[in-house]
Amino acid sequence: MTTDTETNSTDRPAAGDGPRTGERRTRNSQPARNGAPGAGRPRITGRRLGAWAAGLAGVLLLVLLPLLNISLPGVLPGPSYTPGSLQLLAMCMLMAAAALTYHLLLGVAGLLSFGHALYFGAGVYGLAIILQNLEIPLLPAMGLTLLIVIVLAHVVGSISLRVSGIPFAMVTLAFAQAGSVIVGRNPEGQTGGDEGLTLRTDNLPDFLVGVVNTRNLYWLALAVLVAVFIIVTWVQSSRAGHAAAAVRENELRVRVLGLQPYLVKLLIFVLSATLVGVIGMVFLLLQSGAVPRAISSDLTITLLVMVVLGGVGSRWGAVIGGVFYTILDQRLTTLANSDAVKALPDILRVPLSEPLFILGTLFILVVLFLPGGLAGTAERLAQRRRGPRPGGAETPREILEDAA
Repeated sequence: MTTDTETNSTDRPAAGDGPRTGERRTRNSQPARNGAPGAGRPRITGRRLGAWAAGLAGVLLLVLLPLLNISLPGVLPGPSYTPGSLQLLAMCMLMAAAALTYHLLLGVAGLLSFGHALYFGAGVYGLAIILQNLEIPLLPAMGLTLLIVIVLAHVVGSISLRVSGIPFAMVTLAFAQAGSVIVGRNPEGQTGGDEGLTLRTDNLPDFLVGVVNTRNLYWLALAVLVAVFIIVTWVQSSRAGHAAAAVRENELRVRVLGLQPYLVKLLIFVLSATLVGVIGMVFLLLQSGAVPRAISSDLTITLLVMVVLGGVGSRWGAVIGGVFYTILDQRLTTLANSDAVKALPDILRVPLSEPLFILGTLFILVVLFLPGGLAGTAERLAQRRRGPRPGGAETPREILEDAA
């Protein structure tokens, strides 16, 4: 059992520790509970720094992408600077950000919700209706929409979290279906019914309107993805995130320790709904309109599939799953209508002409043969190349278990 003094920068290494002077050893230690200096701080390792450096380099590349002439046949519909490619990439980023918010629910708090699309749709339709009926600029309209999403999330979360497991999933599904029915019935002509709602652009800034400004919408989507990733990372590494992970593993033990699991889960629920509501607003600007699918249960299932494909419990997995699924969903539709598929025999043409069939088959294969999703598989391959972990260094899973 280690002591709190081992977290101080003046620590001397124990016998056999070698050159790891001053390194905090977390296995079987409880620095966050004892309040030692530096307690609860994540270890800064060369691997962690390398990951963040690679992430910053990737973000910089994405920032410059609209200024470059990069072609990816089969992935992008044209060069990277064209509006069609930027539209697809922006959609990938928004869906990746939405998958990150679902990761907060499922991967961190262990809440299987079937109604996450309700708050995405509230952001989409709320902003569209406000802009349609009120003569106010974009930012105040977004602020008012955000307030509506927060209140809605508090009400639904307060009721839904009275139960857990499958009953919780069914209650969230019921609320989402109610929202979908309201949109479909088009009360007083406000939602547009099955036809959706066209975005009114009178009060929007000129740099966000029109195909010629797709580049600006792309950068806005990238900023939203980066902001959501930073917020999710901060929440997951905070005390609230650790408490949520502990509730996910053993809620009874958390109650015995004197904490309130209900409040922890409600906090994660409302935060996740708020973030996806903001993403829904940007989605409205990107698509220039609201469609009923934005509030349907199909979208929630899509987010769940993205998280599972990428790897449950992994932030990068949620991002990878969101981008991977969105590109496949968009490009498989083009493939299904291509002359090459139409020329195939019926035994091949029929399944290949249905994008959902291909996506479903891919999902089954990942679940069966790639446990941990794409991110988990990449982590295992990297671990095999590195060989055994020196000095008994902890894996991210072990760190999460200790925090819980």
